Amino acid sequence: MMQELEPGVRRIVAPNPSPMTAQGTCSYVLGTDRVAVIDPGPADARHIRAILDGLDPGERVEAILVTHAHLDHSPGARLLSEATGVPIHAFGPPEAGRSEVMRGLAATGMAGGGEGVDAAFRPDAILADGAETGGATWQVRALHTPGHFGNHLSFAWGRRVFTGDVVMGWSSTLISPPDGDLGDYFRALERLRSEGAAVFYPGHGAPVTAPEDRLNELASHRHDRTAQIRAALAQGAHTVVDLTDRIYTDVPPALRGAARRNVFAHLVELVATGQAAVEGALSPDARFHPA
Repeated sequence: MMQELEPGVRRIVAPNPSPMTAQGTCSYVLGTDRVAVIDPGPADARHIRAILDGLDPGERVEAILVTHAHLDHSPGARLLSEATGVPIHAFGPPEAGRSEVMRGLAATGMAGGGEGVDAAFRPDAILADGAETGGATWQVRALHTPGHFGNHLSFAWGRRVFTGDVVMGWSSTLISPPDGDLGDYFRALERLRSEGAAVFYPGHGAPVTAPEDRLNELASHRHDRTAQIRAALAQGAHTVVDLTDRIYTDVPPALRGAARRNVFAHLVELVATGQAAVEGALSPDARFHPA
C-alpha cells in the first residue's frame, strides 16, 4: 500500500521480508504529477504493478533512481523501465566505485554476500557524485556513499536524504567485501553528517528522525566492534571463524555468514590502517595477528 510520509514523498514496501531486509525494501515516490521512483526493489512484477497502481490518477513516472546494485533494490528498476519507458539513473554497474583493495579481492574471485549482487545491472544514465537531476516537482542531488556497496548513492532532497542501505531504520549495515568497505563506510557516515539532514529515508525500516544520533550510534557500533576484534586477536583468535565465534555469541544461524563477512571487513580495514597483520594474501581464510 502506498503511504504518504510527507508532502511530495510516498513509500511502498516490497513484499520481500527476510532477516536481511526487515519488512522489505522501501520504494519511494518523489514529487507529484511527473514523479521519480527510488529503488523499485526486487524483480517482482507484483511490486512494480503496486507502485504504478499506487500513483494518483494522471500521474506518470519520469525517472527511476537506484541506490545500489543489490538484488533487493535494483532488478525491479528494469521492470519498471520497461513498463514506463523511462531511464534508470545510478552511479554505475555493480563493480563501479570499488577501492583498490576491493578490486584486488574481487580479482581473486571473491564475491559479495548478504542480499546478493545484481550482476546484470546497467543504468541508462550515470549520476556522478554531486550530480543533480529532477523534474518540475522534485529535485535530488546524488551523494556517492560507498561502504555497504561500491556503487551506492544516497539522494539528498532538501533536508531529506534517501540513504539506501548505508543508514537503515532497523539495523546496522552489512559490510561484505569486496562490495562492502569499512573505510568507505566511515567516510560515508561523515559525508551524510555534513548534509545536516532533518530526516533520513532508509532502504529498510522506518524513517530516521534524529539523523545525527543515528550516525553517532552507527559509528560507535563499528568502533566498538573494531575494539572487540583487536582484543580477540590479542587473546589468540586469528581466523575469521574463530573471531566470529568469540564475538558474535548471540547471532542466530541464519545471520552467521553475514557476521563473518562483517568481521572480515573489519580485518581488511585493520590491515589497511596498520593495526593488524595478515599471513600471506588477504582473504577470509587467512590468519591475522596484532600489528
